[in-house]
Amino acid sequence: MKISDCDALLAIDVQNDFCTGGALAVPGGEKVVPAINRIAQKFANVVLTQDWHPHDHVSFAPNHAGKQPFQTIELDYGTQVLWPAHCVQGTSGAEFHRDLDVVRPSLVVRKGFRRGIDSYSALFENDHRTATGLLGYLRERELKTVFVAGLALDFCVRFSAEDARKAGLEVVVIEDACRAIDLDRSAAAAHQSFRDLGISVVGLEAFL
Repeated sequence: MKISDCDALLAIDVQNDFCTGGALAVPGGEKVVPAINRIAQKFANVVLTQDWHPHDHVSFAPNHAGKQPFQTIELDYGTQVLWPAHCVQGTSGAEFHRDLDVVRPSLVVRKGFRRGIDSYSALFENDHRTATGLLGYLRERELKTVFVAGLALDFCVRFSAEDARKAGLEVVVIEDACRAIDLDRSAAAAHQSFRDLGISVVGLEAFL
């Protein structure tokens, strides 16, 4: 696959809390690191995202009496999954995995830092209105195609890919450089969404 200066790699939430031993570990999460590092060498434009929650974030199950992780509540922007407390600002769990190349990226986008709203997508928070600023950055840089990798395929990767596609960008998900939580068949739902929106899904062999 030929990569141009109009392409960007978006590496989603490769943080300690989403890797083995973390507060919200995605099965095999750390295995995306070598793949992302290898792929990133082919891109002039690399962006990292970082979940960055306050300790009292609305999405944390411990902040709701009687609620357990992975139950849901209704908020003004819709249904919200409740998660174990994770990626709390300033903690080691919020740090990038130690083996991730953090030198090459030109931008780090922090998301989920507003207490009252969760933020899966790298482009918009879960109300689908509050922008993170990434879309403006991509447009200002005249980047036309976004390649998406990271954690987790069926949540933050999915929402980021969907929002980028709906904004008019070409989007490619690098499946081998992602891992899924697969909560109530959410991985299958993500793949169906990719097909419906015309989001391409490729493997690492496309970059060899």
